[in-house]
Amino acid sequence: MANKIRNVTSEKQKIRYKRKKKIRGNLDGTMERPRLSVFRSNTNLYVQIIDDVKGNTLVAACTLDDDFKSKTKDTIDGAKTLGLLIAKKALAKNITQIVFDRSGYIYHGRIKALADAAREGGLKF
Repeated sequence: MANKIRNVTSEKQKIRYKRKKKIRGNLDGTMERPRLSVFRSNTNLYVQIIDDVKGNTLVAACTLDDDFKSKTKDTIDGAKTLGLLIAKKALAKNITQIVFDRSGYIYHGRIKALADAAREGGLKF
């Protein structure tokens, strides 16, 4: 994202994009500590572990995956399940330390549950 804020309609989105830009200015994922990026929609959660130096997505998971066999997609329980799933996939690729990028979302509710479950699964932030 360049110096412009995306063309969004709501004031809430503008505030989130400003927050996201500020957070991403301080974070950088490397091969030793890749970035765990979160996107939250109204119905699903999407998580990626990204190496920003090469621009590669190393591991990805979302609530739409076949591995995700939960009926609770958009709840805190679904976020916990997704956090454990992404931790398991990351550990399978020998990724233990990450940098958490909450993408401008407030560290509360589903985002906090996902981060705590990823920590329980063995990832170190």
